[in-house]
Amino acid sequence: MRLPERVLVTEVAPRDGLQNEATHLTTAQKAELIARLAAAGLRDIEATSFVHPRWIPQLADAEDLLPMLSHPAGVRYTVLIPNLRGYERAAPLGPDEVTLVCSASESHNRANLNRSTAESLAGLADVAARARADGVPLRGAISTAFWCPFEGRVPTERVVEVARAYAGMGAAEVSLADTLGTADPWHVVTLVPLIREATGLPVSLHLHDTAGMALACVVAALEVGVDHFDAALGGLGGCPYAPGAAGNLATEDLVFMLHRMGVETGVDEDRLLDAARFVRDAVGHPLHSRRLALADVDTLPPGA
Repeated sequence: MRLPERVLVTEVAPRDGLQNEATHLTTAQKAELIARLAAAGLRDIEATSFVHPRWIPQLADAEDLLPMLSHPAGVRYTVLIPNLRGYERAAPLGPDEVTLVCSASESHNRANLNRSTAESLAGLADVAARARADGVPLRGAISTAFWCPFEGRVPTERVVEVARAYAGMGAAEVSLADTLGTADPWHVVTLVPLIREATGLPVSLHLHDTAGMALACVVAALEVGVDHFDAALGGLGGCPYAPGAAGNLATEDLVFMLHRMGVETGVDEDRLLDAARFVRDAVGHPLHSRRLALADVDTLPPGA
């Protein structure tokens, strides 16, 4: 196998992980969670999103949260931005990076953002212009890059169209999101190189684990040169506007697998498990993390 020496893990539990939770964490709990993630060695953390509070009430405290966060050396806080109003709310708070979001499938974009894909991209071009003027780095996230809960398999040309739009806006990277959690390794190894070739940009993956194939997709992605993955502590998450989607790939499971394969992440596994226990207590239900389950019953096989 062709493996990178190191992989960047972006922790998305504070945003994607919490946006679908019935229990709303307090702002102080969120700040504590993010501090624990940084202490575990995670250096790229998606802290929140600036979506209208009516649509994602779990993240209505975005303006209050960012000023509470400490800034350890090397830690970057990114925020999800769906439109210009969201950027105008976020900009005075000085996010380290902005993630733009748009769906490749028309139906999901209308369900998720209440507008067409073309309308979203036009609005995001304005956001990108403002961010570039402010010197804020951009990342372009494509929701439903593989499958759509309403339309089925998403045509590759739709994904390429959104990716090229992001490249034109000055994004430094394209993130392909398996929003429904049903991508397979072959889909990954065929789509990633096409997007890279179409844009000239690095490609990262944001994987949900509905079908239990997220780690297999990671291995496939490593083979085609991907070295940046999103994951959520405890496998938290799910899109409120993607029926049937389960949570994200669990950060503990991803880090455990990568370390066993000899790939560095900079993450301390013990501290990561402590953070997972903290968020498990906060949300009040078991987490979808195989690694945490093994650790809690002390059944990890020899050699771990």
